[in-house]
Amino acid sequence: MFSISGFEKAFEYLDLFKQGLICTVSLSFFTVLFGFMLALVLAVMRLSDFRPFRSLALTADGHEKEEGFAAALSRFNPISFIATVYVEVFRATPMLVQLFIIYYVVFANVSFPTYKIFGFIRTDRFIPGVVALAMNSGAYLSEIIRAGIQSIDGGQTEASRSLGLSQFETMRYIILPQAIKNILPPIANEFVTIIKESSICYTIGVQDIMYAVSATKGATYRVAEPLVIATCVYFCLTFPTSKIIAYFERRMRRGDKR
Repeated sequence: MFSISGFEKAFEYLDLFKQGLICTVSLSFFTVLFGFMLALVLAVMRLSDFRPFRSLALTADGHEKEEGFAAALSRFNPISFIATVYVEVFRATPMLVQLFIIYYVVFANVSFPTYKIFGFIRTDRFIPGVVALAMNSGAYLSEIIRAGIQSIDGGQTEASRSLGLSQFETMRYIILPQAIKNILPPIANEFVTIIKESSICYTIGVQDIMYAVSATKGATYRVAEPLVIATCVYFCLTFPTSKIIAYFERRMRRGDKR
């Protein structure tokens, strides 16, 4: 049970929770940053129209066959297929398994610099944690971005192409600015989710908030009080962030009404 003396002992290790707070915010920031860049690439790959075998289904008069093996092969898009497999695999498997594969298998023989971020965050644990979280987050964010791109009216693409813009220019200057505006709220919500899900990285020794709980428990032989402190820290991170997101979402809707 809880006790005053237990909280007093836990507060003696408050510096650990401060370090855990800095580590968690850093972990979440880099995860969303790299996850968004990965998601953008995946979304564009899934929306691509690259069909290298399209000519196999063309008839003598230039029409495409609708049935048969050649027609099925002509519709095959290897770029979209690779992105789809990636998204489905990372969305269908537990994050803990992905984290362990990244840390214990992919980075097993990688030597990291001895430099410590902020003087206490070990790069040999922090970098694999960011990579695993970013790869997982990228799979979910790519679906958000893809939905945002598909929500833009197709007439705008046709109009931009009629003005002489290339497909890349159309995507960069016309489609993406509008799509990103539409998907900013869910992307911001993903940041809140990552703050909470980053706690799983303590299993590989990342010095986040849950790592501070584990260290405090080992030193004081008390678990309830450190968990309460961790809960308060997570709440102080996520609740204000959620309110800030809701505020900007209302501002964006107000601009649309105008």
